[in-house]
Amino acid sequence: MNPDVTVVPLLELASGDSLSLQVYRFVGSQPGKIVYVQSNLHGAELAGNVVIHRLLSYLTALDQTHLRGEIRLVPVCNPIGVNTRAHHFASGRFNPYDGQDWNRIFWDYEQVHKGARSLAERHLGSSVETIQRAYRQAILQSFQVELDALQSPVGVPLHQRYRTRLQQQALDADMVIDLHTSANQGMVYTYYFRDRESSIPYFDLDFAIQLDKFDGNAFDETFINPWLALETAFADMGRSLQFDVEAWTLELGSSMAINSVAVERGLRGILNYLRYRKVLVDRVPEFCKPVPLSRSSRLTKYFATRGGFIQNRVQPGTRIQPGDWLYSLLRLRKTGAMPVEETICAQQAGLVYDVGWNQAVSEGEYVLAVMDPDRHGVS
Repeated sequence: MNPDVTVVPLLELASGDSLSLQVYRFVGSQPGKIVYVQSNLHGAELAGNVVIHRLLSYLTALDQTHLRGEIRLVPVCNPIGVNTRAHHFASGRFNPYDGQDWNRIFWDYEQVHKGARSLAERHLGSSVETIQRAYRQAILQSFQVELDALQSPVGVPLHQRYRTRLQQQALDADMVIDLHTSANQGMVYTYYFRDRESSIPYFDLDFAIQLDKFDGNAFDETFINPWLALETAFADMGRSLQFDVEAWTLELGSSMAINSVAVERGLRGILNYLRYRKVLVDRVPEFCKPVPLSRSSRLTKYFATRGGFIQNRVQPGTRIQPGDWLYSLLRLRKTGAMPVEETICAQQAGLVYDVGWNQAVSEGEYVLAVMDPDRHGVS
């Protein structure tokens, strides 16, 4: 099965060169869900590009009858960030023009229009299918204003032009998978949203973190937040329902690296998830494994309490108890005194899931993060 390939222009540079996206679209012989997968939204987070390449190879070899619905793949979805460099290091987490985080800029229908409540009132007795169709149409109609702004002679800021073209590729999807890595040294896990736990065991993960408080206008958040708001609006009126819409941010190891194990787990997990969701019907058996769960409110970040040089840090994946050693800090102390080495210990039990690359830290800079599981897992 060959994909339809579309080149989407993003912006023209001062040099006359142009930046664009390339969207690979696979359409099955049977109707079904739309799945959108993108990678490399932050410039140094590379592993997802290889996962998408592997998905392209798999789907190209797939018989069209083994796909229900549609899969869209967008590698290198942020060419500006990918090409941002500082000496030998890829950065690209922040827009160099205005300083904004590339994954905190996206358009959220519910934030702009507060439309969930009024639609719920109009459709309190309607079927779930009718409600979902009407709400999606409202979102797409509202987004047309964003598209029209791109043609205005007034113009729009760079981040708005970029986000509009990117979100246009995913706004009508049923499932969004955004492939990231840690900005530091990390593990394989996902961020997810309330009431979507049942799908988690079908990915190949070390753990999963529920975003129980929004961190900003991230791509996955702005995609699913309108649907969560609509579910809440119906619940407030006494009707309990859940829309078949999901959003995932998969973290595939460490930044500035393409770890073959993380890539393989990402590929394996996505294919298995698509089989579980009956998008792929390729007769390959599904797997299901328990995954520890936590919440974003239960994460603890450690920051340097003094300036110095970090030595002998714990590694991602280390389980700790209160009082366990985390790292040593060599302080030079320019006070006429000799250098001193201090030991930093854990304040709580948990799993060290993220560790900063830089071993020279000033007071207040990030060192590592600990995840505190609140359930044994879901299966």
